[in-house]
Amino acid sequence: MRYIIIGAGAVGGVIGGRLFESGHEVVLVARGAHLAALRAGGLELTTPEGTRTLPVPAVGGPAELELSADDVLLLAVKTQHAEALLAEWSARPVAGGGTAGEVLPVVTAQNGVEGERLALRHFRRVYGMCVWLPSTHLEPGKVSAAGLPKTGFLHVGRYPAGCDGTATRICADLEGSVFRAVATAEVMAWKYGKLLGNVGNALEAVSGPAESEAQLALTRRLAEEYQAALAAAGIAYKSAQEQRAERGDLVNLQPLPGITRGGGSSWQSLDRGTGTIEADYLSGEAVLLGRLHGVPTPLNEALQRLANEFARTGRAAGSLTEAELAELESLL
Repeated sequence: MRYIIIGAGAVGGVIGGRLFESGHEVVLVARGAHLAALRAGGLELTTPEGTRTLPVPAVGGPAELELSADDVLLLAVKTQHAEALLAEWSARPVAGGGTAGEVLPVVTAQNGVEGERLALRHFRRVYGMCVWLPSTHLEPGKVSAAGLPKTGFLHVGRYPAGCDGTATRICADLEGSVFRAVATAEVMAWKYGKLLGNVGNALEAVSGPAESEAQLALTRRLAEEYQAALAAAGIAYKSAQEQRAERGDLVNLQPLPGITRGGGSSWQSLDRGTGTIEADYLSGEAVLLGRLHGVPTPLNEALQRLANEFARTGRAAGSLTEAELAELESLL
């Protein structure tokens, strides 16, 4: 199988780089300065083993590729960018007949749970991927991952439910590429569970890592609101304890020389000044479920608005003022 990584940032770049290193055919899809750097010098991948430059082919979009029935599309962009890309890629013809949306599998390697629904509007064969992959992308052409002995822990399964041979083959390729990868019929339970941690991404992005008692209390409350909304909706999910038990000591963070991992994906969006952030699909998912099922989620709603304001106005990551923090605390 050839892996076409749509969005070669922190997650997509590391997955694509690791697959390429283990002998798989990979194409990275990027844009702007990142694409230019990949084309000019390859992908610089830093892991605990060291830094190396990989000559992974890179393109700007589907018009530059001839698709075949053996291709796997792996969507690793933030959810706010997914809709247009899914529409564009699904319409492309595949050698031998049909379009990508009719023939090819698409794997949604994204935080949140909205990407799978968006993908199913355009593709018949959708696979969710729950991603536990501490990785960083702050400079064009460069990605890093600090996990050891495994680079990340990935669950893959058919959406909306089930597990098949394609999921098993993808996981086998990932297993041979320094990941722990599990094919499962419960991928969405894993993804809903992963949101237990991700609802705090907006808080980390605007205020920095949760170190003070006030930040820790806010983080706990964000998760409590989300769990109450999940319970009201009757949605099954893997608890934080279940997630930790399965990961065990497989992905231990290691210091990487010359690289400082300041925060997660939302923090990195603000740090790079992208102008957008995925808060609508993280804290925003708790808000949506709460509104659908009559559960108040005031703190998640406030963080969703605040994170979007930071991204829109170009405020620096971690620049929340004491007054703004106190206003959030008033919602506890």
